[in-house]
Amino acid sequence: MGHRGGHLTRNNMKNVNLFIFIMMMALTVVITGCSKDQGSEPDTGSRTAFLGKWNVNETYTRLTYEVNITADPNSNSGVFISNFAGTGSSSTPASAAVNGTSIVLDANQVIGEGIIINGSGTLSGTKITWNYSLDDGATRLQAIATYTKQ
Repeated sequence: MGHRGGHLTRNNMKNVNLFIFIMMMALTVVITGCSKDQGSEPDTGSRTAFLGKWNVNETYTRLTYEVNITADPNSNSGVFISNFAGTGSSSTPASAAVNGTSIVLDANQVIGEGIIINGSGTLSGTKITWNYSLDDGATRLQAIATYTKQ
């Protein structure tokens, strides 16, 4: 007969060590799982890189013009782009959201004289490369533009 009592056997020690190891791993997961998620709040610092005046070279229409990107005061990541697609500085500005180096137009918004716009751009250094559509109800154009910071 084996000895039973208050003593730990080798198998019991392995079980205790395994239990301690599992508890330590679980505790590590809980602690790291409770840390603040950096991606949960908009990065207003990234928006700053997009603000200001930009020279635009649009490849499809071969237009060159200037836009001004300003911060949306009601949003941590929102911006307004005046003269988007060369619609004129008195036209309703396009609105977009910035996330890191990406800028995305608010979907299906109407600017200028009834032009529906959709698309996005990517910031690299002092340039934003855009890919967007313009739809006036009769014709839909796919445009590519490069913004260069002034």
